[in-house]
Amino acid sequence: MTTQRHLGMDWLRIGAFGLLILYHIGMYFVPWGWHVKIAAPIDWVAIPMLATNSWRLALLFLVSGYASAALFAKLGGAGAFVRSRSARLLIPLVFGIIVVIPPQPWIELMGQHGYAHGLAHFWWHDYFRFGALDGIILPTWQHLWFVVYLWVYTLLAAAVLAWVPERVRAMVADGAVRWLGGWGMLIVPLAAWLLILALFPDHDETHALFDDGPSHLHYLIPFAIGWLLRVRSALFAAVARCWRAGLVIGLAAFAFVAWVEWNWSGNTPAPDWVSMPFHIARLLQGWATIVALVGIADAYWNRDHPWRTTLAEAVFPFYIIHQTIIVVTGWYLLQAGVAALPSFLILVVATVAGCWLFYTIGRTIGWLRPLIGLQRI
Repeated sequence: MTTQRHLGMDWLRIGAFGLLILYHIGMYFVPWGWHVKIAAPIDWVAIPMLATNSWRLALLFLVSGYASAALFAKLGGAGAFVRSRSARLLIPLVFGIIVVIPPQPWIELMGQHGYAHGLAHFWWHDYFRFGALDGIILPTWQHLWFVVYLWVYTLLAAAVLAWVPERVRAMVADGAVRWLGGWGMLIVPLAAWLLILALFPDHDETHALFDDGPSHLHYLIPFAIGWLLRVRSALFAAVARCWRAGLVIGLAAFAFVAWVEWNWSGNTPAPDWVSMPFHIARLLQGWATIVALVGIADAYWNRDHPWRTTLAEAVFPFYIIHQTIIVVTGWYLLQAGVAALPSFLILVVATVAGCWLFYTIGRTIGWLRPLIGLQRI
């Protein structure tokens, strides 16, 4: 394992979280179901949303796998690794569920189910019911499901590191490098994704942990490859060979995805023959784009900048708070009847400003830092 920090992977992580925030702003406008929606959803917004939909979360798991491997190398033991990751993930998760998340289901219940009570009443009387209210399970982790899944994958990695002899781990890693070398970096993970689709064609992600097995298989693949990129940095040479082809393949696959969405937009049902090619194209677009982005990060972004350290620290607090800011701001925009373009601009400004305020205040107060995902000073 190389001990040198790959700054391109830092920038990739920063960019992935930034895209996630922009994506959730888009959820206010797109015709898909969400906590709060503009009065007249816009069908065409689904096309730019689909440009990232198939790879944004898998990319986050890949860069998280890379970062987790780097942390394990720094700490030097499975126990210390689990303790560190648990503190950084579970403390902000619990804080988020109790404090940050409640406005989201409250607004959804008010706007879509006629809930008549204020936020304080909802939090005190209904939020901690540990059951369903009008079909919404409460309490909830909402967008923080990613933190839950990442923590579970961390435990799995720690178990392998603790119980599998180092010699066996090295053999498996070397074997994976041989499989992923050259064009294998494009072909093998995609083939695994396609196999999961073939075995579970009707599965929809639930983000509920225990009934989401196919999704775990889907996300564990990029998490493991991210880990391998850290412990076997020679894999970046494989990425370098094929990322340009991945970029072309990803764009071509997205062209088909966009064509389908353009012709059968919104709630218009597409013909049966479109369904499977559409899902295959999304997987092809997803993995090919991830390979292309890792290659671009390795070739062009592996350099420092005065903002990198701050942004790298800020992205997790941004992630914790951003969706609540979007939902609350969207609710007031909906009540005021604000049109689409000014709503988008207001949401971008309000979300960026609110995230920076949350991060800036939290990072300066020692006891708040662990609650927003930062290390205690």
